[in-house]
Amino acid sequence: MKVNAYLEITMKIEAVNRPAAAKVYADYREPFLKTIEGALTKDLLIRDEDVQVLHGFDSVAQAQVYLTSEMFQNDVFVGLKPLWSADPDVKIYGVA
Repeated sequence: MKVNAYLEITMKIEAVNRPAAAKVYADYREPFLKTIEGALTKDLLIRDEDVQVLHGFDSVAQAQVYLTSEMFQNDVFVGLKPLWSADPDVKIYGVA
């Protein structure tokens, strides 16, 4: 298993809302890894300023497709949006 691309979603989430955000992460981590084509890893990174979810994929194209997937649009996005204090920063990186 070699990660060839990363999808990084950085979110401003107030401390009071972080348990709810962690629940969304936990609820969808396993389904993401089992059902999203090319998904290899998913990690929740937390610091005082923000919360980040780092997704590892086989390819940049698969990372892009995930952002339009039913799981992301109808479940993950819907669960997280009320918790944001600012729009998220979404970036996709290819591994050199």
